[in-house]
Amino acid sequence: MKKKQFKAESKKLLDLMINSIYTNKDIFLREIISNASDAIDKVHYKSLTDKSIKLPKELTIDISVDKDKKTITVSDTGIGMNEEELDNNLGTIAESGSSLFKMDKKDVNIIGQFGVGFYSTFMVAKKVEVITKPYGSVEAYTWRSTGDDGYTIEKCNKDTFGTDIIITLKDDIEDYKYSDYLEEYKIKELVTKYSNFIRYPIRITNDKEKVTINEMTPLWKKDKKKIKDEEYNNFYTNKFYDYSNPLKVINYKAEGSVEFNALLFIPSHAPYDFYTKNYKRGLELYSNGVLIMENSEELLPEEYNFVKGVVDSSDLSLNISREILQQDRQVKLIAKNISKKINNELKDMLANDRDNYDKFYKECGTALKIAIYNSFGSLKEELEDLLLFYSSKEEKYITLREYIDNLKDDQNKIYYAVGESISKINLMPQVDNLKDKGYEILYLTDYADEFVLQVLKDYDGKEFANIENADLNLDSEEDAKELEAINLNNKDLLDKITSLLDKKVTKVKFTNNLKNHPVCLATEGMISNGMERIINAMPNEQNISSSKVLLINSKHKIADKLRDIYNKDLSKFEKYVKVLYGQACLIEGLNVDNTNEISDIIFELIAE
Repeated sequence: MKKKQFKAESKKLLDLMINSIYTNKDIFLREIISNASDAIDKVHYKSLTDKSIKLPKELTIDISVDKDKKTITVSDTGIGMNEEELDNNLGTIAESGSSLFKMDKKDVNIIGQFGVGFYSTFMVAKKVEVITKPYGSVEAYTWRSTGDDGYTIEKCNKDTFGTDIIITLKDDIEDYKYSDYLEEYKIKELVTKYSNFIRYPIRITNDKEKVTINEMTPLWKKDKKKIKDEEYNNFYTNKFYDYSNPLKVINYKAEGSVEFNALLFIPSHAPYDFYTKNYKRGLELYSNGVLIMENSEELLPEEYNFVKGVVDSSDLSLNISREILQQDRQVKLIAKNISKKINNELKDMLANDRDNYDKFYKECGTALKIAIYNSFGSLKEELEDLLLFYSSKEEKYITLREYIDNLKDDQNKIYYAVGESISKINLMPQVDNLKDKGYEILYLTDYADEFVLQVLKDYDGKEFANIENADLNLDSEEDAKELEAINLNNKDLLDKITSLLDKKVTKVKFTNNLKNHPVCLATEGMISNGMERIINAMPNEQNISSSKVLLINSKHKIADKLRDIYNKDLSKFEKYVKVLYGQACLIEGLNVDNTNEISDIIFELIAE
């Protein structure tokens, strides 16, 4: 027996792999099982053309542990290796038997595409032995290494064809118990997590029997026509730890420029941490049934971050440890396919299963709005038809298309109002006037609603208009001219009110848009009162203020009262202005700074 040295570059790579490349020690078993599956694939494929190869009745991967010796043994009935192959595949890191094994992709999939995967064992092992016997050979060999500077290869006896990999675990240390891998529950946990869908039976040997611990055929590769709803529901609730069944299941296979299977779920409720920074979006990524990543963000666009599911593809370019996707064309194509599929399924649900869509939107609809806002409108065309807003006319949530379909003949804008609740919006002074004229109003009660509409700007050529905007004009041409004259004739009075309010408002003017209400606070510019409330409620944000305009109902008695007092008693006029502004703030849901003063003035005026 002669000890051989790793090549210098291989030794460096081995050190790098053990200490840097793999970030999760648990995956060593995934890599060994994947290589075993690869070896069985190869012998199975060769048996199709080489009649001298007689396969056993069962092609299996067996796992056993010896707690006394602190060893884990993984045995396969695969192709096996001769001395030269051992030297090439395990002596030169990054050499891959799978990469040299040429075959038609349509006939068989090869999992073990990286020779380096084997060396992940040295993250947990102080010694590794490989006992192997190739099909058609009478000789068997043992490869041994401690992962230091070299390895040995010698002849040995082995009754069966295939390969046994014996891993002698490192001793436990203070912050890591390597002995946990000797427990049957741990082996089952790792196989279920990473290798559950390997196509061959993975069996664990205990004192009594050999027990198969993997499912082999994943749900997404079964015939869709034979899958029951119960199977989908059980898979979803168990895999993603949800207590409720999904609202919709998307099971499809993509073929063409990129091939993959996807099993996606639209949830019936938002995860508890959905709107927090701790929430992680992404899909489980499998390569030929082997779990590669638990949360692949690259495959799930942000706008659909509520979707749960799995993607299985053999087309992806993975990095050396298989733990990170390379940013390549395949990744982008899969993400694009998934995005389009989810979008189509949501539109189908909206059109044909409205009750469930309403449930979905109530739980997860804000994600669509945030995505539109964060994309600065680039997702407008994709997502705008999925948005819902409460309608003053229908008294339920409607789409923007449904709003347009109900548009009055003379209407050229989409009107909306912002408030904390539907009931509070109904109390807004401007609402009554629009309803009286037969206009439908969208009620925006979610914090993201107005931000989204500002990004969208319009829908089907109709601009969005906040009904609290001071420049909103619903008057006929004749009424508008009359109102203009009223404001011009009362310019001194209006300027005086503006002066008395001392920068609390930018201007004061009479309006015809309040119906029976005496006064309200409107805004001009991009920041509305509703937006002011939302932004100022956010942590670590500087206070902002909307540009406020005090509107006074030109047809209300308060207008005549103000004119009368302005001409008779400026001191009393000032008191009326303070009360007027305070009431306007209360109506709008804004804070009143000088509540005690306002209260005293009201009592004084009542007592007169």
